[in-house]
Amino acid sequence: MIDGQPLACFQPFIDTATGLIAGVEALGRLRQPDGSLQSVGPLFVDNRISPAALRRLDRQLREDALRRLHDAPPDWFLSLNISPRWISRLRPGQPLPSLKQLRRYGIPAERIVFEITELGGASQRLADVVARYREAGARIAIDDFGAGYSQLDRVLALQPDILKLDMRLFQAAARGGPSGEVVKALAQMAEKTGCWIIAEGVETEAELDFALECGSRYVQGYLFAAPRLEFFEPQAFVQRFALLRDRYVQSKLAERARLMTLRRSLNQLMARLREWAESGAPASSLASPVDYPWLLRIYQCDRNGTQITPNLHWQPGGWQEDASYRGHNWSWRPYFYQLLAEGWEERRLTLSTTYRDATTNQYCLTAGQFIDNGRRLLLVDVDAAGLAMD
Repeated sequence: MIDGQPLACFQPFIDTATGLIAGVEALGRLRQPDGSLQSVGPLFVDNRISPAALRRLDRQLREDALRRLHDAPPDWFLSLNISPRWISRLRPGQPLPSLKQLRRYGIPAERIVFEITELGGASQRLADVVARYREAGARIAIDDFGAGYSQLDRVLALQPDILKLDMRLFQAAARGGPSGEVVKALAQMAEKTGCWIIAEGVETEAELDFALECGSRYVQGYLFAAPRLEFFEPQAFVQRFALLRDRYVQSKLAERARLMTLRRSLNQLMARLREWAESGAPASSLASPVDYPWLLRIYQCDRNGTQITPNLHWQPGGWQEDASYRGHNWSWRPYFYQLLAEGWEERRLTLSTTYRDATTNQYCLTAGQFIDNGRRLLLVDVDAAGLAMD
C-alpha cells in the first residue's frame, strides 16, 4: 500500500521582516520508479493502511529531514508535524521518539518546531508531551488554527509559540467577506497571547497582502516556492518579497490618501450640518448629499451617548426619518469613547476606525463632532465598504 522511496521535501518560511528564508517545513513525498514525487498526505487518512506502517513511514521521513538539515544554514529552523493520535499511544514516562531522533542526528532542539495537528485527538498526555518538547528547547506550533478541532481552550492549554492559520480559512478570508474579520480577530488573539502567526498557503499577491494585514511573522506558499528536495539559498526570495511588500505598502498609502480625502469631505459636510443642527431647522432644509455618496445616516447624541434625534438617511425624493433608535445608548461603541477621548475641542472632527455595525451589519466609519458648546454630539455614519477601506 506504501509504494516508493520515502523522502522529505522542504518548503521555506519567508521572514516578513527581512524577506530571508528563516526555516523550512518538512513534507513527506514518495519517489516513484519514474522519478516523480507523490505526497504522502492521502496515506495518512487511508483506513486500509495500518497505524504501524504509517508510524514507520513517518519515522523514515523525519529521519531523512533531520539527516539533511545539516546542509541548511545553522540559523534555520525545521518544522515537523506531530499527530496527537500517535502521542496517545506513548506509555507514561516513555522517552519521546522525536527527541531521541534529534539526539541521534545531533540536532539542537532549539532548531525544531513541532507542529501539532488534529487537535481533536488531544488529551492530557498531549499537554505533558508538549511540555517535554518545550523543556528540551523546541518550539510548539498549532497547525490549521481556526478550523476543525482547533478550539481556543486547547490553544490556551498548550500555550503554543506559533499559530499556523488554517489554509482554507485564510484563503477564503483573503478574498474578502466576513471570514476576513474572523481571521483578523484570530491573529489579534494570537498577538495578545504572545504567539507568532504563520500564514500558509500563500499563493497570490492578494493572499500575501492579507497575511501582512494580519501581522504574519512568516509566510509560506506557492507564491514563493513549492516543496522541493533541495534547500533554497537564504536570500533566494529577498528581492521578490521586497517588491511585493513595497506594492502592499503603496496600496496602504493609497488607502491612507483616500482616508485623508474623506476627512476633507467630512469637514465640509460637518460644517454644513453643524449650522443646520444648531439652528433647529427641519430636515427638509438640508440639501441633497449628492456630493457625499458614502453618507449612510446623520444623528445626534447627548454627552452620555444616548441618541436624542431620529436617524436621517437620504432616499430619492428627500430625507427620511427613522425614530426607532432614539433613546438608544451608544457609549459602548468604540467610536464613541474614541470621540470623547480625542474630540473635546468643539471644532475638532474625530473619525473612528472601521467596524461592522451591530444593527445593520454594514462596514462603517463614524465621524463625530461636538456642537452646541459641547452639550451635543453630531454623528455621521459612513459606508466604509463603498470606500474600499479596512
